[in-house]
Amino acid sequence: MITTKDEIDLKKRGISSNQIAEQLNSFINGFPFLKIQRAAEPGKGIVLVSEQEIQFFLNQWEEYLNTEASVIKFVPASGAASRMFKDLFEFIEGENNEPANSFENKFFDKIEKFAFYKDLNDVCIKINGQTIDELIINKQYKQIIRNLLLENGLNYGSLPKGLLKFHSYPSEIRTPLQEHLVEGALYAATISGKVNIHFTVSKEHRLLFEKHFDDSKSRFEENYNVKFNVSFSEQKPSTDTIAANEINEPFRDKNDELVFRPGGHGALIENLNDLDGDIIFIKNIDNVVPDSFKQNTITFKKVLAGILVNIQKQCFGYLNELENESISKAKMTIMAQFCEVRLNNHHPDLNRLNEIELRKYLYTKLNRPIRVCGMVKNVGEPGGGPFLTVNADGTVSPQILESSQIDMTNPDDKEMLMNSTHFNPVDLVCGVKDYLGKKFDLLQFVDKKTGFISLKSKNGKELKALELPGLWNGAMSDWNTIFVEVPIDTFNPVKTVNDLLRPQHQ
Repeated sequence: MITTKDEIDLKKRGISSNQIAEQLNSFINGFPFLKIQRAAEPGKGIVLVSEQEIQFFLNQWEEYLNTEASVIKFVPASGAASRMFKDLFEFIEGENNEPANSFENKFFDKIEKFAFYKDLNDVCIKINGQTIDELIINKQYKQIIRNLLLENGLNYGSLPKGLLKFHSYPSEIRTPLQEHLVEGALYAATISGKVNIHFTVSKEHRLLFEKHFDDSKSRFEENYNVKFNVSFSEQKPSTDTIAANEINEPFRDKNDELVFRPGGHGALIENLNDLDGDIIFIKNIDNVVPDSFKQNTITFKKVLAGILVNIQKQCFGYLNELENESISKAKMTIMAQFCEVRLNNHHPDLNRLNEIELRKYLYTKLNRPIRVCGMVKNVGEPGGGPFLTVNADGTVSPQILESSQIDMTNPDDKEMLMNSTHFNPVDLVCGVKDYLGKKFDLLQFVDKKTGFISLKSKNGKELKALELPGLWNGAMSDWNTIFVEVPIDTFNPVKTVNDLLRPQHQ
């Protein structure tokens, strides 16, 4: 099945034959659905923070920033923005020469509201000798879209979201990358004024990202009185997954070579694992707003971070006490209550554990990475949700699940999903070092049984594609997880170009 030529290719990619065997086995056996105890909700898996507590956790974070700890902002920014312009691609490829639906009409009716309007107008003049208004009068709608999306124009259909012009200000226009610089300066600057930000990018866009940052650096450092340390990485070839055919054998192209596909955002756990920071914020590239809407975002990023360092401090204290083999059962009972109440880790037979078993259980549950996850009320936006799920060892813990991980043929599970009150906006703060100051190997906390199989095609042939456990799903399955409700206005993703017309982006 795997030839000598294949083995040479695998070696170049950094993929072992054992990995291939595991992946092919996943195609054969699929992935089990997770057993759900309940959807998390306020008071039952989701923490509600009072006004008084907000100030307390803000203070906790400010105190932490006054130490020498390393703070990093991690932004997945890979891939082109083509999906953002899906509707516009369909328009230029369709039969209608004029706007024919609400999306298309809205785009053209409000076109001057987009931050890229001037650039697009300049390109229209250069290519067609006419302004946007003149092209619209002459019903040259498709030409305007071509000038926006295609390579001889602005090329927005192939550029990454992080480099598109999102927001207009009186004296400047900002891209998502620049808005993330501002956010980093406002909640992740250390006592020395250093702001560490790491972007994961695709190989073909890396030079563009690096140049854009270099062009922006001095201006934003001067405006916010900070020093930016920005780094970039790409998804590793070793995290690509093999494609399979209909009988679950390796899919081969017309040259009889193995076909690999990117392993999904779960592959970025490798990039995250390479970072040497104490606290790491994670937020998607397109979830940014102009300065006039930033205040709640900044406040609640700090609150989540304050909750994390507060919880971490307690975990570290308990772990140091567990070093003492003569620790009392009464003290361990207090620790067990902390695990149950604060960390939402539930053991069905906790009272039956003897002292040796209890000490081992507590050490295992307390000594692992911690993440505090903002959750927003469910208002119909796409995204995974917070659940309390049953682990392989019978314990129950908080997990972020996608619908693909839930058995929709089970009426109880389906009802829990449909009636869930909150969803995941990808708003995480992570503690990735242990109580001795040593960095965790994050790859040891991945649940490899939580991947996903989808159907794709290549050269007209159907293939099966394997996605690794998602970054905030299975890749962080064995972390300590705290869900916290955050305001809905902290979540403002740009999934389509017309989302930029929402008040939060104007």
